[in-house]
Amino acid sequence: MNAQTIRRPAAAKGRGKGQARKAPKRAASAWPEGSGRLARWAFLALVLVMAVIAVIALDLPAKALRATGAATGEAGFKVDSYQIVGLKNMDRRKVDAVVTDELRRAAEEAPIGSDEPAQALVDLDRIRENLLQFGWVKDARVSRRLPDSLVVDLVERTPAAVWQQQGRLSLIDGEGVVLDAVPVDKMPDLPLLIGPGANRQAVSLARIVDGNPTLKPQLASATWIGGRRWDLSFTTGETVSLPEGEAAAARALKRFAKMDRSVGLLGRDMLRFDLRVPGKMIVRVPPGAAPPEATTMTTETAN
Repeated sequence: MNAQTIRRPAAAKGRGKGQARKAPKRAASAWPEGSGRLARWAFLALVLVMAVIAVIALDLPAKALRATGAATGEAGFKVDSYQIVGLKNMDRRKVDAVVTDELRRAAEEAPIGSDEPAQALVDLDRIRENLLQFGWVKDARVSRRLPDSLVVDLVERTPAAVWQQQGRLSLIDGEGVVLDAVPVDKMPDLPLLIGPGANRQAVSLARIVDGNPTLKPQLASATWIGGRRWDLSFTTGETVSLPEGEAAAARALKRFAKMDRSVGLLGRDMLRFDLRVPGKMIVRVPPGAAPPEATTMTTETAN
């Protein structure tokens, strides 16, 4: 059998015994000596931030959005009409002004102006927020109806009373929200709340009066006195002065209603029933009038 001899390659010429091999030279680096990955990432982050700032400064996203919206308009998805649903008492002209103002703004935002703006460029939230600024509007929903219209769906507040302050009359709802001004010659058949801040007490007054169904239909007006209590005026001409505090006023009025059902207090030409003293009722009567009979009643005669 033939044997194969493998020889080690001869040592490089000029390398002596025990002489170390020289390391290859590294290529020159553009980064400063001693800088590592952290410095490189910081540089890249700085470049990225500068790029984002440039995009924002040039308004590129908004321009792209407007261009896309305009393209949908050119495809036929424009707004050439709108429908208002749920409008009962509010002046339609106020709704029209809000919608047409937004349509005008959307047309101006498009790269090429148009009398019929693209649907995609109309800000539905802006229309809704502007409508909610009106007292009549309790809620609003604005939606697109393809291909070329909008729908404005309103939920109006319900008038519950008329608020009089400094000679001005305003409609308010059951929560005291001011809906609109009311001309004197067009006052609706609703209770009248009188005095500064009376509208903010409408909810409390409703709780006081609602527990007395025989008195509520006869209530003509309620005056908020000194920011503390109510004077109630009835259609029969009498005034009932309630004590301070909702609970005390509710108890006093309930006792008054019970007494009115038993002996008849209203409709007998009395002037005032004062219920501010706990457990008593002070009645002011015109000269010569006979007061109603009651064991806890004190009578005063008007001068």
